[in-house]
Amino acid sequence: YPEDYEKGKEITGTEKVTDSTVYHAGTTLKDGKLLTAGGRVLAVTSLGDDFKEALQRSYNNISKIHFEGAYWRKDIGKDLSN
Repeated sequence: YPEDYEKGKEITGTEKVTDSTVYHAGTTLKDGKLLTAGGRVLAVTSLGDDFKEALQRSYNNISKIHFEGAYWRKDIGKDLSN
């Protein structure tokens, strides 16, 4: 990443994620709180009966997770031509 990201932002909502797996990348625990610690903070991966269902499940669960400055890519999984 060409930019520095603010670290130490509290992450909430991961405990509300169902039917998906949350992978931690740029996170840390401090004083019992989950905090941001870098660029790509989390990944949410899901299964479904088909690709569309799995993708929708991931996006539904992403919306449960919050931290200041959070954003997520909305293009992943959209191009099925490859």
